[in-house]
Amino acid sequence: MSSVAALAPVSGPASAIGLASYSGDTLLDVWYPNPCLGPVPADVDAIGAGIDTDQIRGVQVRTISTAIDDLQAAPVDTADAYLRLHLLSHRLVAPRTIDLTGIFSLLPIVAWTSLGLVPVETIDAVRMHARSKGVHVSVLSVDRFPRMTDYVVPTGVRIADADRVRLGAHLASGTTVMHEGFVNFNAGTLGASMVEGRISAGVVVGDGSDVGGGASIMGTLSGGGTQVITIGAGCLIGANAGIGICLGDNCVVEAGLYVTGGAKVTLPDGTTAKAKDVSGQDNLLFRRNSQTGAIEVAMRTGSWGGLNSALHAND
Repeated sequence: MSSVAALAPVSGPASAIGLASYSGDTLLDVWYPNPCLGPVPADVDAIGAGIDTDQIRGVQVRTISTAIDDLQAAPVDTADAYLRLHLLSHRLVAPRTIDLTGIFSLLPIVAWTSLGLVPVETIDAVRMHARSKGVHVSVLSVDRFPRMTDYVVPTGVRIADADRVRLGAHLASGTTVMHEGFVNFNAGTLGASMVEGRISAGVVVGDGSDVGGGASIMGTLSGGGTQVITIGAGCLIGANAGIGICLGDNCVVEAGLYVTGGAKVTLPDGTTAKAKDVSGQDNLLFRRNSQTGAIEVAMRTGSWGGLNSALHAND
């Protein structure tokens, strides 16, 4: 079975001092430069210098202190939700180890712009005001989740397109996310990995694994329901392939092949089963028979080549 150890729940406490953006009395986001696991928030030098009122965006920035007693209880407000996402992206907790139940209802939908976040209902007024000052506003997205790199830039990581990594992603040192790679919140890598495909919410990928170009791993938000997917160490998911089951260590999924839990597969002994029956087993090769179209599962030995160490020496 996979060498990726079961992810132990983290109960907390956690705390941080941050800069919070408000529109009137509505909290829009919080940036926590130095979150910690503990009841006393760490000091943040010169955080008071960030307090301001943005006359173009109409947003006020204030200092707040946030504490969470129990990370196994659901988040209670926007400040709480943002702190949990920061804990993940700062790699203080691993995906699936803290409770994020109900987080969508706690994150307001805002327009993320070249000037910073703007309440959606005021975007036209902000555009007009900006033009009167000779300032152009580009709307980068309208969403609940911001880009991770606008809040957290983890060490030892390369991200070719920052728009494709959400705050709350967990990227271990040595991870490279290429232009078409995507990493959702509460998901990510536990070691050096190549990400050229999609790591959906709730998915963790082990050390030395490669998610090929256009490949997709089914998550809890993309049809997987409550099923969580773990990809073991040293795995290769080929280009444009997909996986809806767990993979143990040193597994390979052929390019272009999508393996769901209910897919019928032919096992090495010639019998048939559902793919979920071999979920999490090591040293498997999933391939499609080019003559019959049947999905075959074979035992594999040797190596597919592994990651190029030079590409993942990101420090």
